[in-house]
Amino acid sequence: MDNLGYLAAFLTTFAFIPQAIKTIRTRDTSGLSLAMYACLTVGIFFWLLHGINKQDYALIGANGVTLLLAFPIFLIILTNERAARRALKGKLAADK
Repeated sequence: MDNLGYLAAFLTTFAFIPQAIKTIRTRDTSGLSLAMYACLTVGIFFWLLHGINKQDYALIGANGVTLLLAFPIFLIILTNERAARRALKGKLAADK
């Protein structure tokens, strides 16, 4: 069963890598939800804590790597959302 856990951890973590690389390189988050990434990032963090508590190396490794990939994307989405709001406020102020 341990091998099944490691295989699942490997597949789910490494399936995330191409999207993470693309998003971090391009900074294009137009199709990504801030709320979803906030929940995902917090959830991954809690899974990491759970893995540490259980001393489950598959959970620790998978969620540690995934957190390192998801957190920067969350920050990029947050930055882009704030920039879009500022631009909208500026446009509305200029239109008055």
